[in-house]
Amino acid sequence: MLCGCYPAVTESLPTPLFGEASVKRACIARLGSRAELFLSAGLPAYRRSNKHPVRSLSDSRARTFAILFSLWLMVFTAASQTIIVTPILPVIGTELGVPASRLGLLISVYSWVLAFAALVMGPVSDRVGRRRVLLFGSGALVIALALHGLADSFGALLGMRILAGAGGGMLSGAAVSYVGDYFSYERRGWATGWVMSGVPFGLVIGIPLGRILAVGFGFRTPFVAFSAVMAVAFVLILTVVPQPDVERESKRMTVAGTLKRYAGLLGQRDALTAAATYFLMYFGLGLLVVYLPQWLTEQFPLEIALFGKPLTLFGLPVDFIATLFGVGGLISVIASPMAGTLSDRIGRKPLILASCIGLALVTVLVTYLVTVRWRAYPLYMAIMLLFAMRMTPLQALLTALVPARQRGTLLSLTIAVGQIGTGLGASLGGILYASSGYRMTTMASAASIVLMALLVWRFLPEPTADAEEAIPPADALLPVPEVSASASTS
Repeated sequence: MLCGCYPAVTESLPTPLFGEASVKRACIARLGSRAELFLSAGLPAYRRSNKHPVRSLSDSRARTFAILFSLWLMVFTAASQTIIVTPILPVIGTELGVPASRLGLLISVYSWVLAFAALVMGPVSDRVGRRRVLLFGSGALVIALALHGLADSFGALLGMRILAGAGGGMLSGAAVSYVGDYFSYERRGWATGWVMSGVPFGLVIGIPLGRILAVGFGFRTPFVAFSAVMAVAFVLILTVVPQPDVERESKRMTVAGTLKRYAGLLGQRDALTAAATYFLMYFGLGLLVVYLPQWLTEQFPLEIALFGKPLTLFGLPVDFIATLFGVGGLISVIASPMAGTLSDRIGRKPLILASCIGLALVTVLVTYLVTVRWRAYPLYMAIMLLFAMRMTPLQALLTALVPARQRGTLLSLTIAVGQIGTGLGASLGGILYASSGYRMTTMASAASIVLMALLVWRFLPEPTADAEEAIPPADALLPVPEVSASASTS
């Protein structure tokens, strides 16, 4: 039988050097028209459409959901420890005696460090594997968040946020890259939606929980609490999450080599378009969201009454801004998995384009429609719904633009560019808000959303499967014994 030649082929190609994916390509190159039969009989562990391993029957649904929950808990905790900073800034300023003008450093420095760490760890994850980076990043964040409990000065707290930014940067690209490695492209939108729903869930839980803990027990408490939650995520990753069997980068890492890898990616039109798309998405978000609470605070009273009494949670007042973000976050939690599943069926680009058009329209209408307080709720719910419809399919699409060994590098690049976009959007939003008001800020945000839609429509491809490596030349591989006539006809 033809499959009888498989042991001879694989024994002549050392898999630690080339990997099973390279063996597969060598077999295709040598066997030509018989490759399909050969792969069916001799390499049953691979799908014919891409490099992802076919899951055996023993890889149960329970294990799949355990992996998803482990990643979700990690994403939720990493997002929450970021989100809680903004609502507790006044508490930090009061306890440490820091003027409001300096408190913004806690956010901006964290973002820049996260962007730098993401750029560094993307190529690292391509070489050593996502699982190691997930373990290292979650473990580092456990320690960094626990150290917040020792912060007795603004300088010390700023140092802890730098450490937390480094840990967050390690995890930011690795989570989505892992989903890209483990799940087939046909299910990747669904999986990405569930994992990344941890971010909006942080909005629902992170803001009220962080505020309650900080006001009741001091600003250090929420960070220490999330350190404990991240420790649980670390244990789950250690015990439940396997390393996907995909081809890794084999070249030795150097600073020059890493810079060359990023330059090479940006030299590819698809990767450059992906980076520009991510930048515009978060640039528009920074313009829209950062000064929305300030505008609402100036327009409407913040107190929420229920049956004539102020609404409280554990004895603490729950105001208009907290409920608005909570409801919006809940909508996003529900919408993210649904958007991912829908994109698996109809494609990523149609959903991205539809959400961009809808979000641009809603953004323009915010200042015209929110003339009474209750209208802010459906408008903000629509914003979060449309953002989830755009974010989840885009992340799933990006995982298929490059081969698996470059996936971490690309996703880390886009995340770093997104962080820069958020910071620049917030800075420009502050200038526009001070000079022309929030309406001009929303107009600028809508313009960036339209520009993103045009970029996606004109230049971003719609993959139907994972990007494949070119088959290496025959002289790049060790010799493969010829298939004998008797073997091919038996």
